Amino acid sequence: MTKEMIVSSSAHETRVAILEDDQVAEIFIERERQRGVVGNLYKGRVSKVLPGMQSAFIDLGLERDGFLYVTDVIPSSEEFDRLETDEDEGSVAPAPAGNGAAAPRPVMSGRGPGRDREKGPEPKIEELLKEGQEIIVQVAKEPLGTKGARLTSHATMPGRFLVFMPTVDHVGVSRKIDSREERGRLRGIVREFREQHGFTGGVIIRTAAAGRPKDDIVSDLSYFHRVWTDIRQKSESSRAPAVVYREQSLVAKLLRDLLTEEFSAIRIDNDVEYRRVCELVERIMPALGPKVKLYEKAYPIFEEYGVQAEIDRALRSKVWLKSGGSIVINQTEALVAIDVNTGRYVGKKTAGRLEDTILKTNLEAVKEIVRQIRLRDLGGIIVLDFIDMEEKKNRQNLFQAVDQELRKDRAPSKALQVADFGLVIITRKRVKQSLERVLTEPCPYCAGSAVIKSSSTICYEILAEMKKISGDLDGQSLVLRVNPDIARALRDEERAVFKDLKQSLGREIAVRPDAQLHHEQFDLMTIG
Repeated sequence: MTKEMIVSSSAHETRVAILEDDQVAEIFIERERQRGVVGNLYKGRVSKVLPGMQSAFIDLGLERDGFLYVTDVIPSSEEFDRLETDEDEGSVAPAPAGNGAAAPRPVMSGRGPGRDREKGPEPKIEELLKEGQEIIVQVAKEPLGTKGARLTSHATMPGRFLVFMPTVDHVGVSRKIDSREERGRLRGIVREFREQHGFTGGVIIRTAAAGRPKDDIVSDLSYFHRVWTDIRQKSESSRAPAVVYREQSLVAKLLRDLLTEEFSAIRIDNDVEYRRVCELVERIMPALGPKVKLYEKAYPIFEEYGVQAEIDRALRSKVWLKSGGSIVINQTEALVAIDVNTGRYVGKKTAGRLEDTILKTNLEAVKEIVRQIRLRDLGGIIVLDFIDMEEKKNRQNLFQAVDQELRKDRAPSKALQVADFGLVIITRKRVKQSLERVLTEPCPYCAGSAVIKSSSTICYEILAEMKKISGDLDGQSLVLRVNPDIARALRDEERAVFKDLKQSLGREIAVRPDAQLHHEQFDLMTIG
């Protein structure tokens, strides 16, 4: 499989597409005004303790309080206290909590990851946290719908070759590194750095570290050391609620987590982002430096490589299959339902039986379903309703095909077959909003039963469209007719986009609200 990364970046929005064998597999979008919070560390304040649910609400300074379960709380009595650990690989165990404002304090016990903790009474949330108490927490899951962010005090910070865990004192190695000598070498590098720099905190050595020179590992350790020192200083000088660490940019995270020799090209349409990526790739994978390419055409990069068309299709509920069949995807608050239909496909004259036609449609649907799950970033419970088949072996083959396709997905997922109903249920880890939730908002024209593109999305599309045709415009004055909601957005929250629009066209633009225009429609007129 060959891969490409397509990056479209501006001051307002960064969009990244991952292509696998020239087909769009994943889409990532980050907007400056709506940057995700997963991975961020906050000095929060406990706003409410819920003994009945063994959880607490934490004020982070966000729109909604975060949610912290008792199992995600590390008891503490003094901020960033010294760690107690044994010689072997430890696991975090609870200890009595203090009552003052404090950050997490890990206490080590047991004999290694995955082994049983020492037996003892499980702590209760009311014993660990009090209202008004300050605590350092990390966002584990984005706020979704009406739910606040899911939090943990077991902080982790991934690097290229290591994962830093500041609240434990444990050095572990990925189980995928089989060589005993290599495992020992990597452990030795980490332990030597810890001793020389008084570096506390745990480290997991990632699979990507295998065979890497000492300098690469030390580079990650030095970075973590600087970051954690900065976090401690910010937490001591800031009043809760406050952010004390912000996760890296979208492109940096993707390069850190996804970049391998499989990538044939990384194409970027922004000169500033291009230079950043060149520097980062040179540091983490110098051999791929020549594959980073600056896209300099006037035509939008997402249209050039067919990404925009895939995004537009991903906002529709029906997806046509090559055979003429189709799948219909419906998202609800509780789950995602995907239905498979034969549609226009009725099989070939030589097919023999209806069962063969149904099996072929179902198998074709499997590949497209998993691709759409990844493309749309669907998560939670996903119910697949395939066309019913009589033969047990065909149902089993179908389930195996689902399981096989899911192996291409990086997100943790499991599939379960419900034989009596012809259903397959997938559970897929969800940590951020789906593509539909990011790009759309409830439709005012149909009382929220469907969606339209958000005002921000329309503003960005106007900017991209105007840049595309700027060389063909005649006349001295320009008038942009838009729906009143879009006019308001260009005047208020997206005024920076409107400023960019005028600069790119090199002239003033009069915005004329027109209530007769659909929310997604806009017209540009030239005068003079």
